[in-house]
Amino acid sequence: MAKMTKEKILKIVKENNVKFIRLQFTDVLGHLKNVAITVNQLDKALDNKIMFDGSSIEGFVRIEESDMYLRPDLDTFAILPWRPREDSVARLICDVYDPEGNPFAGDPRYCLKRVLEEAEDMGYIFNVGPECEFFIFHTDDVGRPTTLTHDTSGYFDLGPIDVGGQVRREICLMLDRMGYEIETSHHEVAIGQHEVDFKYEEALKTADDIMTFKLAVKSVAKTMGTCAVFVPKPLQGQNGSGMHTNMSLMKDGRNVFYDPADTMKNGLSQEAYHFIAGIMEHIPAITAIANPIVNSYKRLIAGYEAPVYIAWSCKNRSPLIRIPASRGSATRVELRSPDPTANPYLLLACCLAAGLDGIKRGLTPPASVDYNIFAMTQEELQEHNIHALPANLNEAIQELEKDELIKQTLGSHILENYLALKKQEWAEYCENVSEWEINKYLKEY
Repeated sequence: MAKMTKEKILKIVKENNVKFIRLQFTDVLGHLKNVAITVNQLDKALDNKIMFDGSSIEGFVRIEESDMYLRPDLDTFAILPWRPREDSVARLICDVYDPEGNPFAGDPRYCLKRVLEEAEDMGYIFNVGPECEFFIFHTDDVGRPTTLTHDTSGYFDLGPIDVGGQVRREICLMLDRMGYEIETSHHEVAIGQHEVDFKYEEALKTADDIMTFKLAVKSVAKTMGTCAVFVPKPLQGQNGSGMHTNMSLMKDGRNVFYDPADTMKNGLSQEAYHFIAGIMEHIPAITAIANPIVNSYKRLIAGYEAPVYIAWSCKNRSPLIRIPASRGSATRVELRSPDPTANPYLLLACCLAAGLDGIKRGLTPPASVDYNIFAMTQEELQEHNIHALPANLNEAIQELEKDELIKQTLGSHILENYLALKKQEWAEYCENVSEWEINKYLKEY
């Protein structure tokens, strides 16, 4: 694809009657933010002269150092197709800089860029393909989301009167207009649950695409009188929503994870095995990033197809890491634990750093587990030295605080602010008296 220039953007804006531009960026928690400008401010924005108050953004800066600058990545320019065609709206994804012209250490996009530079220095290009799941629910009389859906479908079901299917179709059309290559879309296991998969890209673009994807899904669902929800476990007794993350490394135009001469008969290279081992070593800490909210751990329980145990396999979907059957250029490592509330920039930065650490240190993963881990007894788990992921957000936070590599990857600014916000979230959860507790204990005690 041809690189965007200031002149090209100005031409497209004029030809398409664009009146507003959203200058988008992402906070530490993975929430999409924006400064909206009118078209007459576009020249100023493209010259990196738009400021905003960083002290108002979670995890950014203190009030006495609040001035931050937005530098648009020109190649991210896109017209938002779900907005009106007349007086249309476009967006640019931005990097955040301080007044001295330095990249802001608290910018998650910059965090990923730093690790990608390390990979590039080693000769690698990091490709990622996400599998994003979400729920579509009704809204109440004032437009707030509910957990109600008239959808009673299951995995891969068809439903001509299913509004969810209609929403999914419209989402695919909108994303196609934005240049996404949609590979598949389908109904997922739970009622009201859906998945749309788009083609893998280099990691930075993938992270940008995930943020845009969530915005598009929510926006389209709203226009159709419904609500799209990326909460991992909104319904008790149903499968939760994950964001399986497929990763590969390219070098000199070839997929370095593939080796047809693999003595283990898996078609994997030594780099692939090292990468897997690196992920497995650091996954307890990465879990605080991959599964960042209290509700994330309601999904990570046995019996609902979500991974619980740290293991890998080429044949089995119960472990944390699966190697899909495709080989050659499609050889990839699938991490099954992340969910769609994860900040994609921080998630991919940590995964890549962990994988590269495995390669640099020549780590070897344990033997693959090619049978259903969920059916194993506690004694069998101990025999195979299979450990569980952190059971809740607090345990994940503790693991993050112990892992020097992941802490270094995030950097002190993001780490300190992220930990403070997550510890506050856990404290609020612990202090909350839930409806379940009232119903369970009030009559009994």
